[in-house]
Amino acid sequence: MATREVVEKFFGLLAAGDPDAVAGMFADHIDWYVPGSPSLPWTGQRTTAGEVADYFRTLVANIVPEQNVDEVEALLVDGDHAVMLGRFTRVARSTGRTYETPIAMHFQVAGDKIVKMYLYEDTLKVSEAYSG
Repeated sequence: MATREVVEKFFGLLAAGDPDAVAGMFADHIDWYVPGSPSLPWTGQRTTAGEVADYFRTLVANIVPEQNVDEVEALLVDGDHAVMLGRFTRVARSTGRTYETPIAMHFQVAGDKIVKMYLYEDTLKVSEAYSG
């Protein structure tokens, strides 16, 4: 599969809400980074495909998924790299606060698997939405 096809399939599975299917898009060993703080249990480094499903389960437990708005503004592809630019709107389950943040996701693909995924977002805004 081409890089664009792999990344578009990832977003389709993500929208379907199946963490195990999403995890299946990743190679066994990955470079995954979502910046944040220790108070946000879904942030940090991941190194295996098995950790991807747990990431999404933890995230879903901390947000109100029915109120998610994910907006993809552009998907830029250059060889085995892809960058998605967009916006996330989320509701923090613990506080009920809504937050919106511009995002960028950097992917690297090898064959038909994602080997790298970095998420860039307004981590201060996210953290503030969850703080008491």
